[in-house]
Amino acid sequence: MQINPKAKILIAGQAPGRKTHLKGRPFDDPSGERLRRWMGIDQDVFYDPEKIAILPMGFCYPGTGKSGDLPPRPECEPAWRTQILRTLPYIETTLVIGQYALKWHLGAKRGKTLTETVRNWPTFWPALLPLPHPSPRNMRWFKKNPWFEEDILPILRCKIQMLLTS
Repeated sequence: MQINPKAKILIAGQAPGRKTHLKGRPFDDPSGERLRRWMGIDQDVFYDPEKIAILPMGFCYPGTGKSGDLPPRPECEPAWRTQILRTLPYIETTLVIGQYALKWHLGAKRGKTLTETVRNWPTFWPALLPLPHPSPRNMRWFKKNPWFEEDILPILRCKIQMLLTS
């Protein structure tokens, strides 16, 4: 978690993976490298809490299941998420990453699939931007959906730069 009331950008993720949990620094892994490339920023900007807030759906690594990490623990979000979001009055854009964050932030407005939800990004923009998880595990999705990088990422980078310089 990275919180400061001055932040204008919120990254709403899932829960830390095992390596990130051990490091104690969100997105300090290949997923974070890809996310920073998507945003067009470096580590110094990314980890500046006055610029970017990072709030996962769960604070701890939930463990491993049959097909990857388990979902965030169910008691986490109701215990603190809404209260913490109230401390971020200047958020103008929220990057919503992963199915659990998408469900919480978009609710019934989500599409039936991740692809449908991400394709429908203009519906939520500029307050929210639904994103696939930047994990290397999603390479097949990125290859099947080149429009994501071609159409959405330039708009995201432009918005990020505008927010960082205003």
